[in-house]
Amino acid sequence: MRGLLCWLMLLLLLQPWETQLQLTGPRCHTGPLDLVFVIDSSRSVRPFEFETMRQFLMGLLPGLNVGPNATRVGVIQYSSQVQSVFPLRAFSRREDMERAIRDLVPLAQGTMTGLAIQYAMNVAFSVAEGARPPEERVPRVAVIVTDGRPQDRVAEVAAQARARGIEIYAVGVQRADVGSLRAMASPPLDEHVFLVESFDLIQEFGLQFQSRLCAIDYCSFGNHSCQHECVSTPGGPRCHCREGHDLQPDGRSCQVRDLCNGVDHGCEFQCVSEGLSYRCLCPEGRQLQADGKSCNRCREGHVDLVLLVDGSKSVRPQNFELVKRFVNQIVDFLDVSPEGTRVGLVQFSSRVRTEFPLGRYGTAAEVKQAVLAVEYMERGTMTGLALRHMVEHSFSEAQGARPRALNVPRVGLVFTDGRSQDDISVWAARAKEEGIVVYAVGVGKAVEAELREIASEPAELHVSYAPDFGTMTHLLENLRGSICPEEGISAGTELRSPCECESLVEFQGRTLGALERTSANPNGLLNRSLAQLTARLEDLENQLANQK
Repeated sequence: MRGLLCWLMLLLLLQPWETQLQLTGPRCHTGPLDLVFVIDSSRSVRPFEFETMRQFLMGLLPGLNVGPNATRVGVIQYSSQVQSVFPLRAFSRREDMERAIRDLVPLAQGTMTGLAIQYAMNVAFSVAEGARPPEERVPRVAVIVTDGRPQDRVAEVAAQARARGIEIYAVGVQRADVGSLRAMASPPLDEHVFLVESFDLIQEFGLQFQSRLCAIDYCSFGNHSCQHECVSTPGGPRCHCREGHDLQPDGRSCQVRDLCNGVDHGCEFQCVSEGLSYRCLCPEGRQLQADGKSCNRCREGHVDLVLLVDGSKSVRPQNFELVKRFVNQIVDFLDVSPEGTRVGLVQFSSRVRTEFPLGRYGTAAEVKQAVLAVEYMERGTMTGLALRHMVEHSFSEAQGARPRALNVPRVGLVFTDGRSQDDISVWAARAKEEGIVVYAVGVGKAVEAELREIASEPAELHVSYAPDFGTMTHLLENLRGSICPEEGISAGTELRSPCECESLVEFQGRTLGALERTSANPNGLLNRSLAQLTARLEDLENQLANQK
């Protein structure tokens, strides 16, 4: 010991301590880190030895990236008691820390290292003292510097500290007990236990410690919560996702990449991501075309279509939203344009309101947006008044209907869920006299007799029914076949012989599909659907006979 003291005095004479002990090499720009030095200032630490530890701290500080969002530093010293020199929250500048370390006065009593570890665990690394909250997963590192054997137990309390996520480095100077150092330090011990016997080894530990901070594995501290993979970077832990997945805004979870948002998919209606690829979908009642992007629609002929929608209180708000969605599904299979199909919408309850006339919108997108903006009226069910409004106003040229001389079909689609509170017979007959083709769609408590009176002849082709609002979509295919000119029997499309194989297969498929859709319907709807098929077959037979 006497030789060591002489050697230390010689070093002091040669050059200043701070200059000699300051570590060389670039400052390590680490991510967030909470670092607490636990310094032994017991009476066994002689003044020159304590000065060695003081200057050891002074030499480490220049290599740290100190700051409130980077490395926070705290210092405590201990002997028979524990004293906080400055907590983690105290300083954000290296100069202020150096000043506090220079003013440090040793306690010069016993060596209660276990008590110091407990203080570090419960106090120094608390949020109140400046440590980041556990959920932020900021690494917590304690460096214990001691010169002798502890006078209390250290193994159990050190294990508790490590279990709370504190990484412990144990540095022994001169007479330190190696067994105690190993009991305190975190694994692997060869990276966390240092026995310093000379100044050169103090400097060597400082360099190794700085290098360790630069390569710290942030993913090993706490629960990083990365769904796929955690990668330790100089700025802290970063979550990465596997190929085909995107990191979510929370920075931890991963979701299958939505290719539809990252590519020009060109889908007309809807794009759906599927793993590393995507596909286009069409609304119910329309088929995807050969290009894999567009959906078929009514492209032949011109139609002026007015929809009369029941907005009475029996419909209820949530069901009225389903009605609007159903209307937009009809719009999806129409070729809406000023020269093609024009669409108008009228809502009725105790009164009638034109939501938008035939001539207002020129694209399907504009029509659908306007439908979604329609507000529910509630009140009564004046279906007769709505039919009168349709005949007298909705199909007028002032409202956007094309002149009769152009022979553009005029189609009205009446949607209702109950019995009318006024007479419908007069204006239902008047609509047919005016050449308006009327389709009646009933839901729930709609009266079949009224639907048949409203609809054009034959009623089997112009009346549709759904038992509730949630099952309306099965009506789309029937309406498509009726409203779309190229889908109907009389559209002028090429007719195949009904005896050809393709015709038989197609007929079988349509028949089975119709039976499945109507098997659960009440009020004789199965018979009505069979009658509808019979009427279509008769129409087909008549056209074949005329061709002969």
